[in-house]
Amino acid sequence: MHIDIEPKYTEQIKPAAVPQQTAFWAKVKENLGYETRAFDIKIPQSELSVDSSPSNQLKHVTDDLLVVMQQVGANHQVAYIPYGPLVNPDEDIRGLYLEELSESIRPFLPSNTILIRYDLIWESPWTDDENRFNDRDDWLGPPEPHYQEMRVNFNTHNWNLRKAPSDLLPSHTIFLDLNHNQDTLLQRMKPKTRYNIRLSKRKGVEVKEVSFDNLPVWYDLYRQTAIRNGIVLDDISYFRTVLETQASDTNSPADVHMLLAESDGVPLAGMFLVITGKRATYLYGASSSHNRNMMATYALQWEAIKIARQKGCTEYDMFGVAPTPEPSHPMHGLYRFKTGFGGDLYHRMGCWDYPLNEEQYKLFMMAERNAQGYHIR
Repeated sequence: MHIDIEPKYTEQIKPAAVPQQTAFWAKVKENLGYETRAFDIKIPQSELSVDSSPSNQLKHVTDDLLVVMQQVGANHQVAYIPYGPLVNPDEDIRGLYLEELSESIRPFLPSNTILIRYDLIWESPWTDDENRFNDRDDWLGPPEPHYQEMRVNFNTHNWNLRKAPSDLLPSHTIFLDLNHNQDTLLQRMKPKTRYNIRLSKRKGVEVKEVSFDNLPVWYDLYRQTAIRNGIVLDDISYFRTVLETQASDTNSPADVHMLLAESDGVPLAGMFLVITGKRATYLYGASSSHNRNMMATYALQWEAIKIARQKGCTEYDMFGVAPTPEPSHPMHGLYRFKTGFGGDLYHRMGCWDYPLNEEQYKLFMMAERNAQGYHIR
């Protein structure tokens, strides 16, 4: 396999449906103090498929890749690729593609880079394995990391791809198909969800798009949500950066909206809606610990869906659920809430590492396994 790769300015990243692989996201990360890098990728189409037709021999597939450099201690770095690469080879070629891509990127990374971490957006191959479902048709997830690595490293030369101990971005989500009118979208929802949307309206909940000056109001709702659900509380400066980042001078900006659901002027729920290409993403959400019988979160999502359709979006990413309806999962509540809107459950492959410095990688793994995760222990 041969990949042509050329560095480029992040402002030149082409438009993509995935926010985390746009110039907008590069700007966000740069404004948060990270170094970012971008690359042009070109690969023969015939090398991405097991059964390539002769007509594909001269065709090439191009892609852009955003890399975020993350400092590890004083002397080392990690090259993190959020939800990339976007090009999706045949399953039997995925490992070989990641291996070749890693070795192609390697010369353009700082010499103190420990590893390349891919937060893969590709659908897990184990979602097609009937042995990975129980008698209720609930997905059991992928097998143990050792067996995952055997499958992904098949056909590779170095056998160097490792399943990371945890995923950084959500690896399970719900996608809504917006290629329907509003009545059809409502009919595709679960009856309880439709009822709660209408109930919120009867109770006087109103959803409106607000200016970024309302960030402290949203952040108070977020603080309540974090405490209630036992998740790590990000500083308000992080969300201010996301809202205030301007990428209009780039090839792939984003349209960021902040929505608040209120009743009689009392904030009940809020969210960040990010539109990139034909996709709308429910990036961050929060709700009050009071007046939960107002069903404001349902009104909020329905309004966001309508805005997304008005903006020409064809899909809506609900961005993060539990992989199954297992009640013990910390995201079980989100699973029940988001699946009610009638979308399709999608399981990504999650984070995979390509170590560049084996000794430092082992030390990094020891530290990461002991680190605080998204949910407070």
